[in-house]
Amino acid sequence: MTLQWTAVAFFLYVEIAFNIILCVPFISPLRWRLIFSWRIWKWLSPYWNKCFFTIIMVLIVLFLDAAREVHKYSNPEPMQEAKVNSNLFDHLHMRLFRAQRNIYITGFSLFQWLIMWRIISMLNKVAFALENNSGLQSQMENAAKAAEQHQEENRRLKQTLEDEEKAISEENLQLKIEVQNLSVQLKNTKIAVHKSHAEVEAMNTQAKGLAEEYERLLSEHHQLQNLQRAADKKIQ
Repeated sequence: MTLQWTAVAFFLYVEIAFNIILCVPFISPLRWRLIFSWRIWKWLSPYWNKCFFTIIMVLIVLFLDAAREVHKYSNPEPMQEAKVNSNLFDHLHMRLFRAQRNIYITGFSLFQWLIMWRIISMLNKVAFALENNSGLQSQMENAAKAAEQHQEENRRLKQTLEDEEKAISEENLQLKIEVQNLSVQLKNTKIAVHKSHAEVEAMNTQAKGLAEEYERLLSEHHQLQNLQRAADKKIQ
């Protein structure tokens, strides 16, 4: 095996091992995202696309070269010539086997390279989705806590309003009772005032009668005094 095909085979083995490691279930996508965020990968990121497409182009060229070799040694003309010489026949079969091996190696290397790129992209997407889900979950938990706090505050406000309404209703009841008591007292006061007015009027009437009687008695007294004076003058 020449140096280039040895390098391609080694590259294929490395790809298979790395893809197996990427598919290990106990390494989470978040851990892979943490690994991919190392400084060395950030430093290599500007060259990643160039390296990726360069390797694809090299593998495609090697694949086409291997396909050309397979087509070359699988034509019927060289096989007919090789039937005459057994050593040449074995040599052509060896060349055809190597060409087929090379085409399998390059094909699988190209396939594994694309699979590795796809797995890495999917791991990054899954890790990003998991981070978003964790952020959304934390937001939902915060929203649930805020909703519970609002519900608790609403319950407290409702209880406070009920207590205030109860206190206001009790105050209104007390005020109604006081108003009723004041109404009764006012009614009794009106009755007492009416009685007092009646008594005052009776006393006024009685005083008027006494005054008239006093004037009558006073006039009779004056008359008696005048009569006595007249009698005294006659005696003299």
